Amino acid sequence: MNHKLFSFVLFLLTASVFAQQKITVESIYRGAFRTQDMDELHLLKKSNQYTVLNYNQATQSTQIDLFDFATLQKTATIIDSKDHKDLAGIDSYTFDSDEKKLLLASNSTPIYRHSFTANYYLYDISKKKLTELFNFQIQEPTFSPDGKKIAFAGENNLYVYDIESKTTIQVTNDGKKNAIINGICDWVYEEEFSFVRAFDWSADSKKIAYIRFDESQVPEFSMTVFNKELYPSVNTFKYPKAGEKNSEVSLHLFDVVSKNTKAVDLSNYNDFYIPRIKWTNDANVLSVQVLNRHQDNLDLLFIDGNSGAKKVILNEKDKAYVDVTDNLTFLKDNSFIWTSEKDGFNHIYHYDKTGKLKNQVTKGNWEMTKFYGLDEKTNTVFYQSTENGSINRGVYKINLKGNNKVALSANSGTNEAAFSPNFDYYIRTFSSVNQATTYTLNEVKSGKELKVIENNAALSTSLKEYNLPAKEFFVLKTVKGHELNAWIIKPKDFDASKKYPVFMTQYSGPGSQQVANQWNTLDDYWNFMLSQKGYIVVCVDGRGTGFKGAEFKKVTQLQLGKYEVEDQIDAAKVIGNYPYVDKSRIGIFGWSYGGFMAANCILKGNDIFKMAIAVAPVTNWRFYDSVYTERYLHTPQENPGGYDDNSPINFAKQLKGKFLLIHGSADDNVHLQNSMEMMNALIQNNKQFDSQIYPDCNHGIYGGMTRIQLFNKMTNFINENL
Repeated sequence: MNHKLFSFVLFLLTASVFAQQKITVESIYRGAFRTQDMDELHLLKKSNQYTVLNYNQATQSTQIDLFDFATLQKTATIIDSKDHKDLAGIDSYTFDSDEKKLLLASNSTPIYRHSFTANYYLYDISKKKLTELFNFQIQEPTFSPDGKKIAFAGENNLYVYDIESKTTIQVTNDGKKNAIINGICDWVYEEEFSFVRAFDWSADSKKIAYIRFDESQVPEFSMTVFNKELYPSVNTFKYPKAGEKNSEVSLHLFDVVSKNTKAVDLSNYNDFYIPRIKWTNDANVLSVQVLNRHQDNLDLLFIDGNSGAKKVILNEKDKAYVDVTDNLTFLKDNSFIWTSEKDGFNHIYHYDKTGKLKNQVTKGNWEMTKFYGLDEKTNTVFYQSTENGSINRGVYKINLKGNNKVALSANSGTNEAAFSPNFDYYIRTFSSVNQATTYTLNEVKSGKELKVIENNAALSTSLKEYNLPAKEFFVLKTVKGHELNAWIIKPKDFDASKKYPVFMTQYSGPGSQQVANQWNTLDDYWNFMLSQKGYIVVCVDGRGTGFKGAEFKKVTQLQLGKYEVEDQIDAAKVIGNYPYVDKSRIGIFGWSYGGFMAANCILKGNDIFKMAIAVAPVTNWRFYDSVYTERYLHTPQENPGGYDDNSPINFAKQLKGKFLLIHGSADDNVHLQNSMEMMNALIQNNKQFDSQIYPDCNHGIYGGMTRIQLFNKMTNFINENL
């Protein structure tokens, strides 16, 4: 072999060793980078065990597997769908309080973001007996605490099924589509208060409290459904837009024994929400949260289960808004845990059963981000927080009096925990920007790691072929002096002497966070792919985002889009002055709230941004729902400037750069109306733009090849215009 040929072969061999495997949109959204997770994890209170819903590839069946907390050993398969010919598969499951029976959901049919109907089966674990409850689909079946009955909803009415007699009692009979809903939330409650089941059993199984929604006066919204039919159909549902009529809600108590229903008198409240109901440990005391329409004044009520008499136990006020959470937890003596931002940061408080403050459990200039529970044997509170920095999450335990705090997570990154019912062990979930998601068994007493459950080593190994660049965190300081969390991804072969185009990605919505020290989302791999194509990718969390205190988060009150857009534009100016950045080639992207932001940035920052992509954007907050919008802006009638001064449709004439507008035609959340009105505004201002409508796709825009086509389209648009 001559010298030149040998050198060429050596070059090829060397290049192949150090070659960077290219990421493609197809590989991202066909699952090449998905982590192995623990799905449908349930913690069993009676046996200090846990269950996981697994898919058996060999038999193509779903099974519920039982594991022991102390050893992590699988002790049994409780049920496998392959053993029951009538059971197509298991989508989700719940135990009764004795953990002897299961409710299994199968053939689930989605309604909105969280809600669905399904065929439900009752499974007796000891007898291995499976019984289909009904030959029709129902919603939210829930065991009574004594395990003898199941309350459920169907066709907007509420029912109680007796397991032994196999008989059903109809609790309500006035349910009607687009008029009356009993025990199930309307669209806006489900989307913005994040719950579906609006009924709850008392501790003694004798009463059911439920919310009734009268949405007959709520304006209707209609969407065309194409569905490959000769004549498209129309889906019409109640959707209260900002300033419009909401459902009238009422609270009712049903006595299962007498079969009588009592309405709770809430007539002293006007135009209000009931975002949570929950029976206390006292079987005759119901807790109810009542929130005014501005959402800045919340009453926690205790309701007498017999008389319906009410008493305000706690009142929470805020100059901006009060966050509704699921953290309310009752102790055996009916004292309770409550979380609040009243000292400027989200913290844990302990109140006695009369509503008198006993103690502020956590304190500091950091946020409590998850409340995990209380071990009443030792009066120990378990929680997650940002004590190690706003982009990190740590797990801690602390005495109920606020003493003896101990960190249960040592690594910097995102730590979560699922505690065994006796609080002896916890399954710790950890990830960081450098570490794929790991699950370990840990001891509560010392925090010591006992065993690795899953570390996604196979994914970590496969990623080495891609030689991915680092995601670097930093604090970006704007000219106005605002310090904002940010990350940057530079091409692997970055050369500081070159000039690179910059692609900015963001969401920016109230209380959100995109700059977080955690493992990659699928969209992160798209960002890595763009870096492989020679782009610098940057993300900045501006004012209004979360986990840096109430003042930082709530500064945008009454003027959504003002400071957030300022911060993205100012951040782009700072980045544009980096010596290795081509300031004439900066683009921005966002989805939903992020789409609203991207549209505003290409218009109000028309000399800064060369291109923008807005997916499913709000283009005028007058088009969006009442609960979300009014929380931050109040109504259009009260605050017209807050709506109009930051709505992209009002600034269409300012478009200079390249703009791609994308929406799903069946988006029940941010309606296609937003993009249609944006298009019309651009057309009437004689502005050229690109657009893509996805037929019958909702806010997530997915299904079949949809995501792949969508991200290829956006990638091509970036390549052509940035």
